Amino acid sequence: MIPFSVLDLSPVASGATPADAFRNTLSLAQHVEKLDYKRYWLAEHHNMPGIASAATSVVIGYVAGGTKTIRVGSGGIMLPNHAPLVIAEQFGTLASLYPGRIDLGLGRAPGTDQTTARALRRDLHASAETFPDDVVELQRYFADPVEGQRIRAVPGAGLHVPLWLLGSSMYSAQLAAALGLPFAFASHFAPDYMLSALQVYRAQFRPSATLEKPYAMVGVNLFAADTNEEAARLFTSLQQQFIKLRRGTPGQLQPPVEQLDASEMELNNVSRSLACTALGDRDAVREALLSIIEQTGANELMLTAQIYDHAARLRSFEIGAEIRDELNNGK
Repeated sequence: MIPFSVLDLSPVASGATPADAFRNTLSLAQHVEKLDYKRYWLAEHHNMPGIASAATSVVIGYVAGGTKTIRVGSGGIMLPNHAPLVIAEQFGTLASLYPGRIDLGLGRAPGTDQTTARALRRDLHASAETFPDDVVELQRYFADPVEGQRIRAVPGAGLHVPLWLLGSSMYSAQLAAALGLPFAFASHFAPDYMLSALQVYRAQFRPSATLEKPYAMVGVNLFAADTNEEAARLFTSLQQQFIKLRRGTPGQLQPPVEQLDASEMELNNVSRSLACTALGDRDAVREALLSIIEQTGANELMLTAQIYDHAARLRSFEIGAEIRDELNNGK
């Protein structure tokens, strides 16, 4: 049985506020919990008018407090932006409040532009270079404390919060393999190295106290609707968001349009970035998801849906759950 999970960026729709986005986030989390999705992850981004999940650990606490069983975590925390001890304390707090339900996915990118990265008050270049050491330091804070240990995460020490490494290149795949950690590939927006990174991760994996064998998750955009035409229309919101981001003019999530205002080159670039997308009616999405599972051998799928209309977004994940059950029942 392959589990399905959810990645949410708390999208701020055009004309709405972050408060609206957070209410929709909790609504979606409660919805997918009833549909037996395994995890609900939130992502750290900064200076993005269309993404409300900048204070990721705070939003995780909000979602975990409003749900009962689903695992809640980060997909991911951008570790170069933070001191490892601070993250250990934050997620130690979350794990103390919601035991057995918190995941900590870690990324190496800043999750923003260079100017904003400097405003986060870290030396971005140096922090990225020390990423492996920072991950190991974080592991130590969550491990059982030892005699003479001068710095402890309180809370955090001894809680063994599960760590994941996230990435879109070979770097994190190799590091996850070396440390014996589960690996999540960001194929929902950067699919170019998906298969090669997964191959490297599995080939180089070293068993650890955390994990005996490789465990790989892949990200997939899910735009499922009752008709192919409606799904394609919903998809234009995400396409517009990517086009604006590439132009350096990010904004709120826009409503669907009949035709995209973009050049052929822009459309080709967006199509390449969003190639790992399951789009269409139930049959089309089922075929796409099955193909991705077969190609990647993924242990888990992380589905994300930047859909403007909240009801349509809920429906997309309903269809995803129905397809998951069909696949797991061999239908």
